[in-house]
Amino acid sequence: MNIPRMNYRQYRKARRLTHECCNYCDGNCLLLDDGEECVCVQNISYSVLCRWFQAAVLPLDTALYAELMERSGALRCRECGALFSPRRPNCLYCPDCAQKRKRQSKKLWARKHREHA
Repeated sequence: MNIPRMNYRQYRKARRLTHECCNYCDGNCLLLDDGEECVCVQNISYSVLCRWFQAAVLPLDTALYAELMERSGALRCRECGALFSPRRPNCLYCPDCAQKRKRQSKKLWARKHREHA
């Protein structure tokens, strides 16, 4: 099993994300609680150890998810330079930049058609 290691910046982002987890309560993990309080492992580790965090919480931050989980398949956006995991093999832009470029393209198309009509 390949456990992803985080650098300090990624670790800080992951710590902020742990508050979004439904099993996180006052710094403790409810899944690991068997009568005694147990500290959330994502708050104390530079590795992504919790499977619940990996499956349900980490995808909320798409850039961090791409950096940690899909290192081989991650691409850099040509517009902003952020890492993202492509939905299709021919994606060039992250979802945010793709949306902006699509709106811009539609706007130019509409302007061109208004001039010729």
